[in-house]
Amino acid sequence: MALKEDAFRALFAPFGEEVGVGAVAINREMGAVSRVLKIDRIHRELLDNKLPPDELADWAARFEALVEAAVVGCDEVPGAAALLDGLAGRVRMFVISGTPEDEMRRIVEARGWSRFFVSVHGSPRLKPEIVSGLLAEHGLAPDECLFVGDTFTDRDAALANGVPFVGRRPVVRENPFPAGTLMVDDMTGLGRLMDIGGRP
Repeated sequence: MALKEDAFRALFAPFGEEVGVGAVAINREMGAVSRVLKIDRIHRELLDNKLPPDELADWAARFEALVEAAVVGCDEVPGAAALLDGLAGRVRMFVISGTPEDEMRRIVEARGWSRFFVSVHGSPRLKPEIVSGLLAEHGLAPDECLFVGDTFTDRDAALANGVPFVGRRPVVRENPFPAGTLMVDDMTGLGRLMDIGGRP
């Protein structure tokens, strides 16, 4: 999420600091929805500019390139590698993201994580639909699964399908989760919660 905010700042930097701050605020407010919708709104509300579809697609492509390069090259969330190694071969894991699916698959591949996941999913499909489809396709009981996420759309997708949820506390924005949500600070905390290595 921090890298996406950096990308919005960089993308709109030519328009001045105030627009960059506003772009980040819109990104936070809209949460895990399409960057196309966010960019369109930023142009309309902050720049008084209605982008035609081809220009909107160009802006989205520029944003995608910034984010993909940053995510591929960034440090992992603490504990992520150990968690993935601990779960590999023991549970079926899936990626469910608001990031466009092709981009998400490239990121997972570039980071060397494809071997951990049965499949990788993203937009334009919505997360509740993805979860429902995976439960049905793989014959998974919702109460035997776990959805780990850092946005309210992750929690909503889990709850809509009866899947238990653990939230990762956001680093760069206000906590989107209601009181009582089970949360961890990073994947080290999740590994302890799941007792990785302690039981099969």
